[in-house]
Amino acid sequence: MIDKPGVDERWLAAEVAAAWAVDIVNLVFMPVGLDGHAWAYRVDTSDGERYFLKLRRGEFTRAAVLLPGFLRAHGVRQVVAPIDLPDGGADRGFGDYRLLLYPFHDGGSLWGRGLTDRQWIVYGEFLGQLHAVTPSADITAVLPVETYRSSAGERLRTLGGQAAASDALGAFWDRYGAALHRLSETVDDLASRVTQGQHVVCHADIHPGNLIADGAGPLHVVDWDAPILAPRERDLMFVYSQDFGDHPINAHRAELFRRGYGPLEPDQTMLSYYRSERHLDDVAVLLDSILNSEASPESRANDLHWLTRIAETVADPRYEA
Repeated sequence: MIDKPGVDERWLAAEVAAAWAVDIVNLVFMPVGLDGHAWAYRVDTSDGERYFLKLRRGEFTRAAVLLPGFLRAHGVRQVVAPIDLPDGGADRGFGDYRLLLYPFHDGGSLWGRGLTDRQWIVYGEFLGQLHAVTPSADITAVLPVETYRSSAGERLRTLGGQAAASDALGAFWDRYGAALHRLSETVDDLASRVTQGQHVVCHADIHPGNLIADGAGPLHVVDWDAPILAPRERDLMFVYSQDFGDHPINAHRAELFRRGYGPLEPDQTMLSYYRSERHLDDVAVLLDSILNSEASPESRANDLHWLTRIAETVADPRYEA
């Protein structure tokens, strides 16, 4: 979110300092992400260390708290896992919010600048290793399981009427509403045709925006908010779609990725389902955010930029789910 949360940052810094036993000298808001219920800060300490603080209204899922540490313990070194509290556990309450503290990695996301050849290979190695992990019974118990039943279409239909009648979105809806309703029908059709495959542990949001690297350095994988047990196409969609990141896959990058991942022949219907459902879900999230009366003009403008980018993609006659 690019709008700050409605919290007293002095009290927030004091809570983090007491909970994780760190001496904080600076708390810097980071306007990143599109999740309307989560916010990020950089935490600077007196000994020169830096941390990444995630603040969420409501609860983190147990999978988001527990899975990253489990993966690191099982050798998936690219995973950025939350730092345990001295008295046990990883997440901390703060009024109506929960907190997680992570190591901070320099360099920023790879959405804009893309991956080097070596990083494409490591990207493949990471996903291959992730998809080969056998979760423990405790982890399996907290991971959602793919059902191929999306709420995005119903949310779109509910929000579409509001969008059409609003000053902020009326013109947008006149131009793109029909295409978005067709997208909802496409998602329903694809969901009826998918062949349910073997379930593996999936990150579920593994686009280049959640890959962090300092230049050509090692990859760090962040944002483990919604892992799921699903076919591997749930993650591979982000690799093989052209919609995520400014330097998407091409034949050369695909070969590098396969070199890391290993032999693979993704199910094309499954990839199409996940691509279309992700577009539809993002549209519903962004419509809801723009219609929020508490959103700032800057936040609405940012959300409308991303909403229009998706709508232009799906309205293009060349669009193929």
